[in-house]
Amino acid sequence: MNTTSQQSPSVVEVSVSGAPRRGPASRLVSRLGSGTLQTALTLVALFWMVPIIGLLLVSLRSEADNTNSGWWTVLLKPTEFTLDNYRTLVDNDVLVQSFLNTVYISVPSTLLVVGIGALAAYALVWMDFPGRDWIMVAVVGLLVLPIQAALIPISQLYGALGIFGSITGAILFHVAFGLPFAVFLLRNFFVNIPRDLLEAARMDGAGEWRIFRKVVLPVARPALASLAVFQFLWVWNDMLVALVFTSPDSAPLTVALRSQLRQFGTNIDVLASGAFLSMLVPLLVFFAFQRHFVQGVFAGSGK
Repeated sequence: MNTTSQQSPSVVEVSVSGAPRRGPASRLVSRLGSGTLQTALTLVALFWMVPIIGLLLVSLRSEADNTNSGWWTVLLKPTEFTLDNYRTLVDNDVLVQSFLNTVYISVPSTLLVVGIGALAAYALVWMDFPGRDWIMVAVVGLLVLPIQAALIPISQLYGALGIFGSITGAILFHVAFGLPFAVFLLRNFFVNIPRDLLEAARMDGAGEWRIFRKVVLPVARPALASLAVFQFLWVWNDMLVALVFTSPDSAPLTVALRSQLRQFGTNIDVLASGAFLSMLVPLLVFFAFQRHFVQGVFAGSGK
């Protein structure tokens, strides 16, 4: 009997390295160390901050210096720095009042949206009542409603109610258009809260209001902070709603700066100081809530 067997070496040949072939892009990324990547990101961040730095330096120079040379020359001439622009800004009653109007509009609009949105989201998640799902569908539908479509009808309604041109009208408009996003955002966060946590509170005799205050709100603090930052920035930087629904006495800072630009077209020093002040407050709010904001943005990402 012939027991000779033949095997083809090409069939059993196996690659020793087993490493997949890498493309040029993968090799390039692997060569970039963490230090190189951090340096590149730092340069990008500095480049993004150039307009902010330029606005600050312009606000710290006199009108003559801004007219004669660019703002970057002040880096070689520190003696050009002055606070006269901000003193002039403080003495401008129109801009000071508009700054206060911005605070009067932004703070209540933010607090009302966060408070009402949290209550509505809690009800839509943890309370059973007829039409709950249809209400959520309506909330999602309101997210796609553009603000421009409601300007004329709401203006007519405000005229009939006698609140057109007032701070109250601007607050109500911001609250109405901020609530759909607030309910949608908080509802998606509340639905991830363990049901056992709420059931344990109910077994201890806690009612819905106590559960909402003592259990849900502390757990949802990152989401509430994120919503507050979004809403505050939107209202503080808004100009379209303010142009339509406020009068010169109740106009916020964005509208006042626009009117000052039209009235004093070359007074760039005062305008720069006002614009930087208008930008400084949202930055302070963001950095104050930065830790909670980041937690709220990434909440539920690992679920």
